[in-house]
Amino acid sequence: MRAAAPRWWRRLTLRGRLMLIGAGGLAVGFGVGGVLLLGILATTLQRSSDNDARQTARDVAELLDLGALSQPVPVAGPPMVQVVDSAYRVRGASTNADALVPLLRPEELTRVQAGEVIELGADRGAGSGPLRVIAEVAGPAGDRQVVIVAMPAGQARESVRVLQTTLLIAYPLLVSGMALLAWRVVGATLRPVEDLRAGAEAIVHSGRPVRLPVPDGNDEIHKLAVTLNHLLDQQEAARTRQRSFVADAAHELRSPLANLRVQLEVAQHHGEPAAPEDLIADLDRLTRLVDDLLLLARADASPAALTFTEIELDELARGVAGHYRAARVPVHVTATDSPQWTIGDPVALQRVLANLLDNAVLHAHGSVTVTVTGSGQQTLMIVADDGPGIPAQDRERVFGRFTRLDDARARDAGGSGLGLAIVRDLVSRHHGSVQLDDANPGLRVTVTLPGQR
Repeated sequence: MRAAAPRWWRRLTLRGRLMLIGAGGLAVGFGVGGVLLLGILATTLQRSSDNDARQTARDVAELLDLGALSQPVPVAGPPMVQVVDSAYRVRGASTNADALVPLLRPEELTRVQAGEVIELGADRGAGSGPLRVIAEVAGPAGDRQVVIVAMPAGQARESVRVLQTTLLIAYPLLVSGMALLAWRVVGATLRPVEDLRAGAEAIVHSGRPVRLPVPDGNDEIHKLAVTLNHLLDQQEAARTRQRSFVADAAHELRSPLANLRVQLEVAQHHGEPAAPEDLIADLDRLTRLVDDLLLLARADASPAALTFTEIELDELARGVAGHYRAARVPVHVTATDSPQWTIGDPVALQRVLANLLDNAVLHAHGSVTVTVTGSGQQTLMIVADDGPGIPAQDRERVFGRFTRLDDARARDAGGSGLGLAIVRDLVSRHHGSVQLDDANPGLRVTVTLPGQR
């Protein structure tokens, strides 16, 4: 389980957190860089000093080998040079070195002859501060001597201390200046986020469909604002559909309820029971309307709530058409020789075909046909009737909810105006399409679904 952030961290604003992370990272980076810089400088100066000392020792050793070493030992610059023989006597020295007492003790002399570089304290440097000492053996075989070169180390260390002091003063000033600059830059960067927050707060308080401000550019905040505005548009459209849906539903429910009330009041007034067939007709109409409303409400609430399986459409069409044997107009089913398969929800596709047949039987003069066929990677269910049809200019409008046409879809006929809206919704969720065409005479409805096998 991930540990919770400290309380003080949660109290910081996003700007404060970014600044703390950025300034802390910058300070740590500068600190590590400063330590590395001081280490590299100290190592470089020490190595340079040691190389100068070795070169001086080699030059003096070369003069000693040639027997041309003069007194005092000729050297330029700060190195101190002594030439000590095997009897621990000073055989030569530079002008800044002791010509009588060896600079090194016997055990130290042994170490430098082995190639070790040793350091001497300021008390041994004769006022020159700490020394780094190296040695080179030279001279004839019978009179071997050791050339000792001591290089003052105080100047290099002083250079490192000066740089260290400079960094200790400059780094805090630099971090502070960059933190101030970053504070303004982060503030400017986060300003669009604050604008989005202010816009969202205005929407909450006003309750009106206000769009959020979209910043310029094509960065993540711009894309976030566009996405949020798209979400707001969808929510506003959903609220509009909901208000319209509730208003239409209330209007549609009022008519059958009013009919029932009128019949019951008349029966009560005359002391006679109401006609059962009239009450049942109104109750059937009310039941169908409630079922349609529930189906659409569930589809809006959970668009993906379907169970998909393989379906043989010939069998489905014959099963649904069997419920219309006693209908006013007979329903005939024709199919191809080979089975037509699709992937879908059986209950939903049965509802699609039933809604289409309800409309066709209601408006047909004497013939309704259902044709199941295939076309490439698609399967088709075609419902045709010989009724009055639908004008071409109204064929898109009839798919709207609670839409009726004056000449063919009257409220007295019992339709709710939801049948085709349910058909289109269910078919679109099966990745299909619905098309209305002339049947000459009548109307032909073609449902196209993805094929299988």
